[in-house]
Amino acid sequence: MTSWNFADAYERIAAAIPDAPCQVQGSRVVTWGAWDRRANALAADLLDAGIGEQGKVAAYLTNCPEYLEVYLAAFKAGLVPVNTNFRYGPDEIRYLFDNSDAEAVVFHATYAGLLEEVRDRLPKVRRWYVVSDGAPEPAWATPYEPLVSGGADRVEAAWGRSPDHQLFLYTGGTTGMPKGVMWRQDDLFNVLGGGGNPFLGTPPAADASELAARTTAAGAVMLPACPLMHGTGQFSAFINLNGGGSIITLEDRKFDPITLWQTVQDHRVNAVVIVGDAFARPMLNALDAHPGRWDLSSLLMISSSGVMWSHEVKGGLLKHIPQVFLFDSLGSSEAVGLAASVSAAGSAADTASFQLGESVKVLTDDGRLLEPGSDEIGMIGIPGYIPVGYYKDPEKSAKTFRTVDGVRYSIPGDYATVDAEGKIHLLGRGSVVINTGGEKVFPEEVEEVLKQHPSIVDAVAVGVPDERFGEIICALVEPEPGASVDEDDVISFVRSKLARYKAPRRVLTVDSIGRSPAGKVDYKQLRAVAAERADVS
Repeated sequence: MTSWNFADAYERIAAAIPDAPCQVQGSRVVTWGAWDRRANALAADLLDAGIGEQGKVAAYLTNCPEYLEVYLAAFKAGLVPVNTNFRYGPDEIRYLFDNSDAEAVVFHATYAGLLEEVRDRLPKVRRWYVVSDGAPEPAWATPYEPLVSGGADRVEAAWGRSPDHQLFLYTGGTTGMPKGVMWRQDDLFNVLGGGGNPFLGTPPAADASELAARTTAAGAVMLPACPLMHGTGQFSAFINLNGGGSIITLEDRKFDPITLWQTVQDHRVNAVVIVGDAFARPMLNALDAHPGRWDLSSLLMISSSGVMWSHEVKGGLLKHIPQVFLFDSLGSSEAVGLAASVSAAGSAADTASFQLGESVKVLTDDGRLLEPGSDEIGMIGIPGYIPVGYYKDPEKSAKTFRTVDGVRYSIPGDYATVDAEGKIHLLGRGSVVINTGGEKVFPEEVEEVLKQHPSIVDAVAVGVPDERFGEIICALVEPEPGASVDEDDVISFVRSKLARYKAPRRVLTVDSIGRSPAGKVDYKQLRAVAAERADVS
């Protein structure tokens, strides 16, 4: 069996289609050949800095052509690329770079002021590279573009390249401090299709030669609307690049659905990557407000992962773009391909209803495999190509990556039931489960019903302390523009669709749920808001 390294694979593709577009933002186009040579130049400088095998290189960037260029350079030099949440504050950034042992940081000039606050507490960082974005550039950082613009020939470190070399994907940290998920390049390349495309049904390539032989022309055009620092955007981009495709990144740092649809038209985009309703709902609202404004005939797929994507929004999108397939993937930083659902015109999949991936199981807390059709609740686990563990955290690694009946599984904590046909119904992440009167309630299940209410655009359910029940459910809801929310009406609405104990006892209105660029919510912070505002006596 072939052992894969991303750098070797991408060099083969660049040699096959050097003039094809690879990274595109606005009017700027970086060809495959230029992308390869620019990454060579950065890789050479990283090695000149004295960074050793598997040293860590952090990408502190919003979506741009440089993002994946940094990753390719790290792969070429046998280093470890590290994603960075650009919404973090100084203490969080310091924690991330310290925890990951970052020795190089590539950052947009906008973040120079924040880095000034923590730079003296990060003695391991040998190189700072600043990417121009109009903000002042600090003298202590190496200007990125002059370094890479001339390109360089192929770079390979003294230790070579290995399928065991890693990529770190730091989790969002919404239920604790971020954790660095360690992916071997070979495992990641294989779980993302092995040079094929699981979205399009293209089989894996036998080796790098076959991968290059397949690449005779420019591949599909993909637009990750979500951040590349999130696994959904990043891993989807890798899949598209594995087929010689190009990646379009939006110029605006704030998501604008009008700009997105215009970009789909202008660049003849084939696939858009989002993260659930946080992106899909504004996209649908724009189409509803401007029916027929854009030529979207090139668009074949919209894919999402990481959070729930509601049935109603899927159906609305399909009315406007009937040729599109909607691919809703259940996965996480620790597990790719847990389950999926596909929607097409006339058949929008139910919210949180997925078909289990191959070899995926649902396991009970005591380690038994859950029987389809039972009423039991279990945790989803996936074997095969899975991460090594969490960086510098063997205790949490042992809890998530477990061996059952001789098979090693990644069990990130998603709870579900399984029907007789093998379809799973996702309940939510166990770390945010609400225990009210001895009953477990998964927030996502309540939230999806809340978002069906005509006055609510977004919602979160959290547990707040209660003397009688231990916890009661409190809903924080973001109203539709111009709408008012009646608490009793919302509670009755939820009770009409779920068991009474799953309905919130309080409904609090907020200006914004405050989702991250990846569509995630900070349950810990929202729980504190609810506890402060909710009078449950």
